[in-house]
Amino acid sequence: MTKKELENKINERLNSLTKPKESLGFLEDIALKMGKIQGKVLPKLPEKKAVFVFAGDHGVTEEGVSAYPKEVTAQMVLNFLNGGAAINVFSRHVGSEVYVVDAGVDYDFPAHERLLNKKVGKGTKNFSKEPAMSREEAEKSIEYGKEIVRFAKEKGFELVAVGDMGIGNTTTATAIAVALGHNLSELIDIGTAITGQQLEKKEAVVRQAISIHEPFMDPIDVLSKVGSYCLGEMAGFILECAQLNIPVVIDGFPTTAAALIAAQLNPEVVDCMFAGHRSKVKGHRVLLDALNLRPILDLDMRLGEGTGAVLSFSIIEAAIKMINEMATFDDANVSKGKEK
Repeated sequence: MTKKELENKINERLNSLTKPKESLGFLEDIALKMGKIQGKVLPKLPEKKAVFVFAGDHGVTEEGVSAYPKEVTAQMVLNFLNGGAAINVFSRHVGSEVYVVDAGVDYDFPAHERLLNKKVGKGTKNFSKEPAMSREEAEKSIEYGKEIVRFAKEKGFELVAVGDMGIGNTTTATAIAVALGHNLSELIDIGTAITGQQLEKKEAVVRQAISIHEPFMDPIDVLSKVGSYCLGEMAGFILECAQLNIPVVIDGFPTTAAALIAAQLNPEVVDCMFAGHRSKVKGHRVLLDALNLRPILDLDMRLGEGTGAVLSFSIIEAAIKMINEMATFDDANVSKGKEK
């Protein structure tokens, strides 16, 4: 069956259910997309779900672009592993497992069954003064992200989310988006609650970084000059999800910047991606529009960690149950109205 034939059959199924045509709106689009990813008219409900929170330190924090010191990155990783963060609470609520990926935290963590060590280095360099990393490190971060997906596949996870943790990550995400052609004024916003003066400094830091690193030759060049290990690993993760037909839900602004890199490397990754929510960070809308992704939730959140992505799991599952469990007009002996 071709992709078009499969799409037609899924739409036929949706239109045969006991409801006016397209009356369940975006839920029908979600069911269609899940069916196309799985290659099934009736998509299977995921038996196992997980969120992978990619953590790393960003050298640009030494410029004072965040309300918190960089030590908070490591402290929050330990909080995740102890089950005390918002991502743990929401994951328990939707039945998802939580893994933390150490992509580049400036800290040596003790071994933990939920901690995956993919450390490229102990934090990136300050990209307002020099490249964040070498091209080789950028390529390694993408490969490490792909390895995490292969781990997820072996574990039997059928729906995954991408989360992030790293003080300074919205500054990095902004720089990446600008380097990929987006307007800084449409992106710049607070991540943590910083002052107006700090926000101006953040904007100046990104402008300086772009000016000293231009021109940008390709997405890997962007990642190496103004990116981070965690965003590189998230990009690799998304790329491999598309390769293995695993539906992946992205979270807020930093994870969407990583998705932007992945889409630059392979535009087809968007076909396996869902946007869990729209962040309150104003630039998130810009990046979602660039990827042509509609957010499932819009709750004015800007925490990160994968929280919005995980909360959307229940909506995705509802869409799958709808197409599988609703009666058709024929099954229920209900007269079908005349659709224009």
